[in-house]
Amino acid sequence: MRNSIILIIILLCCSQINITAQEIAQWRGPDRDGNYPETGLLKQWPVDGPTMIWHYDELGVGHASAAVTDKYIYTGGTTEDGVGFVVALNHDGQKVWQTNFGEEWMDNFDGTRSTPLIYNNQLYIMSSFGKLLCINADDGKINWEVDLFNEYDGRNIKWGVTENLLIDGDILYVTPGGIKTNILALNKDTGEFIWESPGKEEVSAYCSPIVINFEGQNIFVTQTASSIIGLEAETGKMLWTYPHPNKWSVQANTPLYKDGMLYCFSGYGKGGVMLQLSDKGNTVTKVWEDVLLDSKMGGAILLDGRIYGSGDANKKWVCLDWQTGEVLYQSDMLKVGNIIYADGLLYCYGTGGKVGIVDPKTNDYNLISSFEVPYGEKWHWAHLVIHNKRLFVRHGTSLMVYDIADH
Repeated sequence: MRNSIILIIILLCCSQINITAQEIAQWRGPDRDGNYPETGLLKQWPVDGPTMIWHYDELGVGHASAAVTDKYIYTGGTTEDGVGFVVALNHDGQKVWQTNFGEEWMDNFDGTRSTPLIYNNQLYIMSSFGKLLCINADDGKINWEVDLFNEYDGRNIKWGVTENLLIDGDILYVTPGGIKTNILALNKDTGEFIWESPGKEEVSAYCSPIVINFEGQNIFVTQTASSIIGLEAETGKMLWTYPHPNKWSVQANTPLYKDGMLYCFSGYGKGGVMLQLSDKGNTVTKVWEDVLLDSKMGGAILLDGRIYGSGDANKKWVCLDWQTGEVLYQSDMLKVGNIIYADGLLYCYGTGGKVGIVDPKTNDYNLISSFEVPYGEKWHWAHLVIHNKRLFVRHGTSLMVYDIADH
């Protein structure tokens, strides 16, 4: 009997370890803020860049970023006849499985652009035509799917709905952009309805949301066509909105949050606004605005009280003071693009096809090292990813993997 009890305890402990060790791989890293918790990385690259380990060139058009786990690498692609798919590669660059999910956007800026979300060994993705799928991350079999346009009042937009999905607890959040069902919460395991919010009744705006915690309350934050929106995460109750329109209703950057301050920003000369939360998260007030860091879809990094990112109408890389919005410095080191951070360095991927590293402590954007992306076609829009001392670079049809370990 004593041995049986000991065995049960061991099994329960192992089960608990397995539960807590579940991997989450998602848009812009573990916290959706572009910060990757890697260490032991090269501080300077060889003249021609870090060593390429392998490249995979069968993704078709698109600019979905990679979602990387210890087991597989996942991203989205498009067949020659416009069918969207998700693909799993092993860490040697070999295809393990591919699952087609139907029509993808091929009218302009073609292809799959939403990054897969991996959560508890399930993969979640939304197509440009509002098809939401949950797929087994091991074998690619579809668990469930929802047509957001036909089932939930969703509406398409100028360049096809695009959202890097978010799960918090048991809730999967998505923004169909309808009148009644503007923002939707579903059960992540079954796809069943939990709540809906009419929001501001605006169409969606390519935004990938966050959930923040302010004074014990979880708040879902996203941007629709002309508004920043805060909802009670568990119920969908509207807490506040703030106007943030731009020329083309493109709000493709994930907001940044720290200590009650929320930074939201977009391109086309609009720039960003810093909001202060108060009244237990039920209200926001403007702290400052800036038009120079008007990133279209490249994201930004918050580091040591500073915001790093690039412009759009302003063709420069910009550094702002988090508290005041003061422009600390600017640079034209690369064409504007996306930015992430790891192990003391900023990693910048310009739309001209060059990847570089910058030391933020030098108070400038002088490149330490850089290299030209050698494979792929069309737009350099997919965001960089770092996992297990490897750098993942997507350029349209190709995914390239580099060794950036400081051996």
